[in-house]
Amino acid sequence: MKLTADRMRHMAEATLTALGSTAAEARLVAGHLVEANLRGHDSHGIGMLPFYVDSVARGTLHPNQPARLLNDQGAVLQFSGERGYGQRVAVEAMRAAIARVRQTQVVLMTLSAAHHLGRIGHYGELAARLGFVSIHFVNVIDYDQPLVAPFGGTAPRFDTNPLCIALPGGIREPPFILDFATSMVAYGKTRVAYLAGRRFDTPVMLDAAGQPTADPRAMWESPTGALRPMADHKGSGLVAACELLAGLLSGGGTLQPGNPREGGILNNMTTILIDPARLADMDWLRQEFDAMAGWIRSSPPATAGQPVQLAGEPERRQRHERLQWGTGMAEAEWQGIVEAARRAGAQV
Repeated sequence: MKLTADRMRHMAEATLTALGSTAAEARLVAGHLVEANLRGHDSHGIGMLPFYVDSVARGTLHPNQPARLLNDQGAVLQFSGERGYGQRVAVEAMRAAIARVRQTQVVLMTLSAAHHLGRIGHYGELAARLGFVSIHFVNVIDYDQPLVAPFGGTAPRFDTNPLCIALPGGIREPPFILDFATSMVAYGKTRVAYLAGRRFDTPVMLDAAGQPTADPRAMWESPTGALRPMADHKGSGLVAACELLAGLLSGGGTLQPGNPREGGILNNMTTILIDPARLADMDWLRQEFDAMAGWIRSSPPATAGQPVQLAGEPERRQRHERLQWGTGMAEAEWQGIVEAARRAGAQV
């Protein structure tokens, strides 16, 4: 089935409002979820609503909770999300960090105990649009069990731990937005594939016996397996780096079993913000950005008709297409969203 952006937004806002959010919070969170769908990241879109409904019922997600400032040392800011909607508390923390980087040139900002942050590229885009470089390391805690196996292992020890690097664009070029899970695929993408009855093209998971598999049932039917880290040992190192940088510097902790798990999804994020105007002439920087982007794209394509792209381009193309033609979704996933909305008390 195909869904318009307005239909998805209406469903999300109705559900979030029924869960107790103010109109402003519901609008902000719904907008983030719908943008994730529009940009092709359905794993982080409105398909998360059933989990949000269950999280509020369990008490692991607290509507209308703002970010709380824990520590302000000029160029260092520490926030706690207090289990509030990640999309809200992260935007609040990012806005504070952006205001500060205008004064201090560089900022280290951490956010702990935020409920599911959604698509991390959203926060990179927020900074890049205003002319700032940002680097984001994220880990996941509180979930019932880990999801990602370390390279060389068969049992999961991490979650999907996203990494985002964002730079403002050039004169002609849009911003560079690199945003990815450090597993071969995001966990939510296995949900989308499972509900659609679709296998992956390559074995991105391990089954319960530790054997590589492309069948998403390995993550959704007992006994479950594990996601594989991207790029073997290199990706496994990135997963661990995100775990440590986000979990330790934020004070929110890591996924090691000595920390409590209440069955929610809590994210910790460590963000570095840089004002590039303090380091280089901006006219030169933009021209150099454009020149390098053109040089990268000039590499002859390995497959005819599929030119080289820079980070952020696929999302922009998807957004244009989905605004025009709608967002595809499996009937089973949409039905799960409708049922969750009704459980929340929404009239849909």
